Amino acid sequence: MKVVLFCGGLGLRLREHAESLPKPMVTIGPRPIVWHVMKYYAHYGHKDFILCLGYRSNTIKSYFRNYDETVSNDFVLTQGGRNVELLKSDIEDWRITLVDTGVDSNLGQRLKAVEPYLEGERAFLANYSDGLTNNPLPEQLAHFERHGRIASFLCVKPNLTYHFVSLEPDGRVAAIQDVSALDLRINAGFFAFRSEIFQYMRDGEELVHEPFQRLLNQGQLIAYPYDGFWLSMDTFKDRQRLEELYARGRAPWEVWHADEKGPRR
Repeated sequence: MKVVLFCGGLGLRLREHAESLPKPMVTIGPRPIVWHVMKYYAHYGHKDFILCLGYRSNTIKSYFRNYDETVSNDFVLTQGGRNVELLKSDIEDWRITLVDTGVDSNLGQRLKAVEPYLEGERAFLANYSDGLTNNPLPEQLAHFERHGRIASFLCVKPNLTYHFVSLEPDGRVAAIQDVSALDLRINAGFFAFRSEIFQYMRDGEELVHEPFQRLLNQGQLIAYPYDGFWLSMDTFKDRQRLEELYARGRAPWEVWHADEKGPRR
């Protein structure tokens, strides 16, 4: 299945990175978060990517155009360093289509812009490109196929430490509940769509607003609940957390290392 990645975000809540990088290019370890997302899909055999570009699109184009395999792979140098022999490769068998979809476009507009590149596809995947998980993707896709609906998304419990407060009409507090104790879930940004999704979209609409409401009204929208690891890089604090997990040598989202023993080398 092809994978559509929304890569047009500014990352305004990531402080020092917002001025110089599009959000998907903010790094975790030596690689940008969009690479980690792509690596996740590639592990499960989905290696045909469509990147919907926006803010500083040239940064993403240049990164993949001048991709350096030696950053994340072992290699052998000979001839005084003039010859490089890779011992393994990340993206040699990936197909990456990079499409400018507008600096100010919303997600719905970005998806509509790449519709021609999905012609002939019965179904495809899509992702916000700013969240990581160890969700077993084949299980989510089996759930999607089994239910036969048009759209599905991964739903998780929010990583929040806030409390929900219920009030009486006069302002008295009726209840205080920890978010983690409630049966509330959020859209995690890992989508599976059938091609019919485009029939529910109109020009200028945001993906999860009007189109999803139409799908919901017709019983064509489902969600796949997952209680394992998921974390979105929305803030500087989120990035720090992801960096800490990566630095330990075995980040939860690195499902491609699942068969290896010990920490990442």
